[in-house]
Amino acid sequence: MLTTSIDSIERPNPLILLGAHDNVAVAREGIAMGRMLHVGDVEFVSTQDVPAGHKIALQSMAPGDAVRKYGQVIGVATQPIAMGAHVHTDNMGMSAEDRIHGIGKSYQAVVPVALPASFDGFVRRNGRVGTRNYIGVISSVNCSATVCRYIADAFKGDALKDFPQVDGVVAITHGSGCGMGGSGEGLELLRRTLRGYADHANFAGVLVIGLGCEVNQIAPLVDTLAAREPGLFATLTIQDEGGTRETVAEGVAVVRRMLQLANQSLRSTVPVSHLTVGLQCGGSDGYSGISANPALGAAVDLLVRNGGTAILSETPEIYGAEHLLTARAASPAIADKLMQRVHWWESYTALHGGDMNNNPSPGNKAGGITTILEKSLGAVAKGGGTGLMAVYEYAEPVQDHGLVFMDTPGYDPVSATGQVAGGANLICFTTGRGSTYGCKPTPSLKLATNSTLFMRMTMDMDFNAGEIVEGRMSVAEAGAKLFALMLATASGAQTHSEEHGMGDNEFLPWQLGAVM
Repeated sequence: MLTTSIDSIERPNPLILLGAHDNVAVAREGIAMGRMLHVGDVEFVSTQDVPAGHKIALQSMAPGDAVRKYGQVIGVATQPIAMGAHVHTDNMGMSAEDRIHGIGKSYQAVVPVALPASFDGFVRRNGRVGTRNYIGVISSVNCSATVCRYIADAFKGDALKDFPQVDGVVAITHGSGCGMGGSGEGLELLRRTLRGYADHANFAGVLVIGLGCEVNQIAPLVDTLAAREPGLFATLTIQDEGGTRETVAEGVAVVRRMLQLANQSLRSTVPVSHLTVGLQCGGSDGYSGISANPALGAAVDLLVRNGGTAILSETPEIYGAEHLLTARAASPAIADKLMQRVHWWESYTALHGGDMNNNPSPGNKAGGITTILEKSLGAVAKGGGTGLMAVYEYAEPVQDHGLVFMDTPGYDPVSATGQVAGGANLICFTTGRGSTYGCKPTPSLKLATNSTLFMRMTMDMDFNAGEIVEGRMSVAEAGAKLFALMLATASGAQTHSEEHGMGDNEFLPWQLGAVM
C-alpha cells in the first residue's frame, strides 16, 4: 500500500511531501513565482507559478534524472529542472525503468473483525443480495434497444407510485449483438456481460428482448442464467410478436406483472460479506493519489476485514504500479495472471499504433498528472493494503472475497459495466476534475479529491476527501467515514446521481473483434 506523510505535515505548509526520498512535492494550493518555501529544514524559492495539485522540484535535476513521487519513479527529466520549478509535461517524460516484482512479499492474511458489520439488502432466491430493487429490460441486440427503452419509459414519473419497494424500471441497451462473428471472443464477451446483468442481484426481475435474426440469439444467452422467482423472468422476440407496437404493449404488460411481485421484496439485515464494491476513478487530478484514492483504500481495508469484496480494475491505469499489486498477491499464479493481462495490453496498444502513456487525458494533465506512471501509482491506492486474492477476466462473475482485480479498459463506463456484470452492487468513484456518473442498477458514490470541486459540484459529489488535503481529516478518519457511507448507501440511502435520475445510458460493454 502506498503510504503518505500528509498527516504529519502542518497545515500552513503549502507543499505536500509524499515520500521521504521524493524530489518533487505537490502544491496544496496555487504557488506564485518567488514565494519562499520549505520542506523540512530545506528552504528555497519557487522559480515559476505552480498550480494547485501540480508538482514542484525540491532539487535540481539533469536530463535523464529520475523524478520521484510516492517514493516511486514517476518519470524522468527531459531537460534541466531547477529547484523550485514547476515539473510537468514540458520538462518530464516517461521512464523506461523496470519495476522489481517481489511476488507476494507484501502479502498479509486478513485479520477479520470480531463483529462484522452489516447492511440492509434484498435477499434473492439464489442467496445473492441486492442493494437496489429494479426491473431490468435487456436488449440482446441494438435492433431491440428502442423497444426496450419504450417499455422502460412507460414506467417513468408517477407510474411506480403504487410500488414503493421498487427502485425503477431500467433499459439495458447497447450498440452491438449483430454484424459480428457467430463465435469467438467478441460474442462471448458480450454474452458474458449481458448474463452478468441479467443475473444481477439488484434486478428483482428481468425481461430480455431480441429482434429474432441477430447473431446474439436469446436462447444461448439465457440458457445459463440462474433461476429467478416464478414470474420474474421473461423473453420476447420482436419478429415473433408482430412488430414494435405489439412488443412494446406485451413488454409493458409483462413488466407490470413483475412489479406486483418485485414490490413484495423487503430489505433484511445481512453481513457485509454480501457487499461487492467496484472501485473507479475518473477525471483524476494531482490530489487523487493523496486524498480520495487513499481514503477509498482505507475504506476498502475495512470492507475486506468485515468480509466484503472490492474490485480494482482499469488495467491501463495500474500500468507502472503493477509491482505493488504482485507484491500483495496471495499466490504466484495470481501475480502471473495479472502480468499476463498487463502484457496483453502492451501488445494491444502497440497493435493499434499507441502506447500505454497515452492514457492521461487532457483533464488529468490540467489537474497535475504528467505520466501514466504517476497516475497509476495514485490509482492503485484505491485498493488499500490487503492481499490480492484473485484476477478476473472482464465481466467474469466474482466469486472470491477480499480485494480482487478485474481486467478492464480505463474508460470508466466500460470498466464499471464489467464490474457490475461481475456482481458489484455498489460503485465508489473518485474524481478530481468532476464526474456525474450514474450506474443503474448499481448506486455510484462520487468522491471528490478536493474541497473546491466538492463545493463547485456539491449536488453531484457524495463525499469530500479534500479535508485530507487541508489537514482537517486523516486518511484513516476519511476511510472510516466513507465505509459508513458505503453501508448506508447499500442499505438504501440515495446517491446524488440517483436523486438526479442518472444511470440509464451508462451500460457500455467492452467491444472486441471485427464489426462485419
